[in-house]
Amino acid sequence: MAGAIWAVQQPADVRVFRVDYDDTALLGKLVTRGSGWRAIGLAMHVGNSAAFGAIYATVAPSLPLPAWAKGPAAGLAENFASWPLVTLVDRFHPAKAEMPRLAGNRAALAQATWRHLLFGTLLGELERR
Repeated sequence: MAGAIWAVQQPADVRVFRVDYDDTALLGKLVTRGSGWRAIGLAMHVGNSAAFGAIYATVAPSLPLPAWAKGPAAGLAENFASWPLVTLVDRFHPAKAEMPRLAGNRAALAQATWRHLLFGTLLGELERR
C-alpha cells in the first residue's frame, strides 16, 4: 500500500521539486517502450515495495529505534544505499534520453529522499498497527 501511495503522489512531487523523475517510468520503460510501460512500472513498483515491506516486517522488531522511527529510518537507508545506482540508470537505461539525468542532480536526490521518507513512514505505521 505504501508503494502505491508513493506512485499516486509522484505527480505532485514532480511539480514541487521541478524534476520529471518518475519511478514507474524508470521501471516500466526498462521492460517495454510500448504503451503498457505505466501499468508494468506500477506493478513492478508495488511488487518491489511489498518485498521491501516483507523484509522490513522481519527486521523491524530487532531495530534499536523507537517504533515511530523504524519505518522512516528503513526508507531513508534504502534511499541512500541505492542512490549511487543512478549513475547506471543515466548511462544504460533504454529510455535514458526520455528521463532527467539523476546523478549529481540535487533536486532529484531531494525528491527521492522525500519519496523514501514518505514510504518508510507509511510502511512503519502500517506495520506498527
